Amino acid sequence: MNNLPSPSRLDWFSQARFGMFIHYGLFSLLERGEWVLNREGLPVDEYRQLQHRFTAERFDAEKLCDLAVSAGMRYIIFTTMHHEAFRLYDTSLSNFSSVKSPAGRDLTREIMLAARKRGLKVALYHSLNNWTDSPDAVDALEDEKKYERFIQATFERIRELNERYKPFDVMWYDGWWPFNAERWRAEAMNEMVRSIQGPDVLFNGRNGLPGDFGTPEGHMWAPNPWRPWEACITHNNSWGYHAGDHDWKSPRQIADMLATAASNRGNLVLNVGPRGDGSVPEPTIDALQTVGAWLDRGAREAIFDTDPFTYSLMERGHHRGDWSHHGPFTAKANNLYLIMRRWPGTSFSIAGLGARVERVTLVTSDQDVPFEQSGDRLTFKNLPKSDPDPVASVLRMTCDAPPEIYLTGGIRIPKVAHTPYDPCPSDIQH
Repeated sequence: MNNLPSPSRLDWFSQARFGMFIHYGLFSLLERGEWVLNREGLPVDEYRQLQHRFTAERFDAEKLCDLAVSAGMRYIIFTTMHHEAFRLYDTSLSNFSSVKSPAGRDLTREIMLAARKRGLKVALYHSLNNWTDSPDAVDALEDEKKYERFIQATFERIRELNERYKPFDVMWYDGWWPFNAERWRAEAMNEMVRSIQGPDVLFNGRNGLPGDFGTPEGHMWAPNPWRPWEACITHNNSWGYHAGDHDWKSPRQIADMLATAASNRGNLVLNVGPRGDGSVPEPTIDALQTVGAWLDRGAREAIFDTDPFTYSLMERGHHRGDWSHHGPFTAKANNLYLIMRRWPGTSFSIAGLGARVERVTLVTSDQDVPFEQSGDRLTFKNLPKSDPDPVASVLRMTCDAPPEIYLTGGIRIPKVAHTPYDPCPSDIQH
């Protein structure tokens, strides 16, 4: 086997832009979130009995992957085992699994087969932490002999997972409490995975090593300095199904997050938390299908395969972008896009534009927009009174060169050295 990674092995990830996270397990049956065992201090033996109620009768990998494709997603992250240690795959190392439950099914294999059939990349999530096996992570922290057994069992699980389901594209670790990279033996862990999957397998950074990409959770700020990244975001406010959580993000909010990811050359991974029976909540289905239809109306060109269009608060550096009250900017070649988070009315302007505009189009409704440009100020005219797109209109400005926008905190651009916005370190960005 050639052990040298391909220089282009991260290309697919950097261009993927949109993915689906799936959190499913025994916790779904209790309908109170994925940390219910830990947060409520449930007796482990009592919790393990949930296995006998796990039927997954409405878990449908084909429909889940069809939903991902219809939404414009390009990859899946599937929880093979969360911290509860219930395996959603066939294993010879434990009887605590979906195969040994009334469901009698290998859900990981079902997801992989369905994803591959549709050309979706696959990341397998696997928790290093473990609440219900013996020894567990707390035992390992307290006792060195139990630590050795715990680490050996962790490596055996990861080896089996990789050997049974190869090839897949990303080893997605989670639950790294309570150890650092040295105590997880993370270098050896990754090398073991590479020896099975090949040199081009990708790793996230949750076994204590930096990994191949960042995984900001719950926010959309790219790593600084930049490297490939994906923002892990819940559709409501829960990863595992919670019957009382109805705070669903709207299609407009999802479109806004996609645009933010695109401007910073990152990915949005939106979570799906199936109910205990495996069915997907209707608000998630509706929102993803609506976003997919929005992409199909033309918004796709403003989201996928975009160029970096970032800005910095303290120094301009290599940054070409800036911010707007109306929504995020993205750019591709000579095109500048504004994804309309808030509709500004029949006329508004963009200042600080460093290119000549040749044409302006409302992409999602295929309408040309009258405009005037004076220096770095571009004014749009005769727009509709309200947003003509039910999700978010996309305004495309075709320029004579790759576009830039530069403004500052002042009423004009200073002619001396200056910072764009913040002269001191800021707590605005993560």
